[in-house]
Amino acid sequence: MAGAGALGVIIPTFNEGPWVVRAVAALREAASSARWPVRIVVVDDGGAPEHHEVLTKLEGPDLRVLRQRNAGRFAARLAGLRADDTEFVLLLDSRVLVGAGSLAALREDLESGRARAWNFHVDVADEGAPWTSFWSGITKVFWRSYFARPHRVTFGTADFDRYPTGTTAFLAPRADLLAATESFDSLYDRPDLASDDTKLLRSLAGTTPITIDPRIACTYHGKSGLRRWAGQAYFRGTTFIDGYVPDAGRAAALLAGGVLLAAGATAGLVVRPRLTLGAGLLGWAGAGVIARASGGTPREVAAVVGLLPPFGVCFGAGLIRGLGLAVRGRR
Repeated sequence: MAGAGALGVIIPTFNEGPWVVRAVAALREAASSARWPVRIVVVDDGGAPEHHEVLTKLEGPDLRVLRQRNAGRFAARLAGLRADDTEFVLLLDSRVLVGAGSLAALREDLESGRARAWNFHVDVADEGAPWTSFWSGITKVFWRSYFARPHRVTFGTADFDRYPTGTTAFLAPRADLLAATESFDSLYDRPDLASDDTKLLRSLAGTTPITIDPRIACTYHGKSGLRRWAGQAYFRGTTFIDGYVPDAGRAAALLAGGVLLAAGATAGLVVRPRLTLGAGLLGWAGAGVIARASGGTPREVAAVVGLLPPFGVCFGAGLIRGLGLAVRGRR
């Protein structure tokens, strides 16, 4: 019966030892409630010695630690998949706590044959800081088809972009994940900056439809502080290009278009400053309205509105970096 064997779990990590301890504890609790044995592979992606020491203390019959030179999450996940031999594998980020009843609900569905690939419903922990509220709010805006009214849905490549997907917490047959991973072709010549989720999961959705259900959920704890938030926005802008731009030729065209758009905006500020600034302010205010309509809480709406300008700068810089990497990769 599908799902009756042990569940493989791959956790890539870089200098997140204490968070891995929390993630593993929540995972084991959920697995115990589901009466589902787990085999966990933690891949230390070249972290500091003190973090590796924390990880090795977790080792036991159900958990082993692999260590590699720093190569990025994509390479770490691939190493974990190759080291695993279970039928189904859960890809899990180190800052993610699986819901206590999620694995029980998921195993029930797997054993009934109703679904074979799952993207967990991800709640961003509201820790009172604008950084975490922003990510939660902007996620709801980006995938408002789902978050405006969370519900069970199964989708494939045709409607892939309407629903949230990511390797934050994602379960699928190991063979399907391995095939999608090993056929993955990044636009970049730097594997540590490759899109480690969108393009990979889009490929998998072509053969294995993906299901999302609010019952099968987890909580993501974002990184704190303005500097780390800005770095994450910059990184996401870079990986966005690799995940959503189909080829280097399109990247070159987008890069040229971006230059023209920036030149046009600059000219607008010089020739019609009031009109240009007014349009910008109107779009800024509109972001709050969209965030609220997408199911955002008042705190999330305030964070989206307040942090949207610096996010635009950091994410936009990442987009430019990604386009440049894609063009360089073609050469």
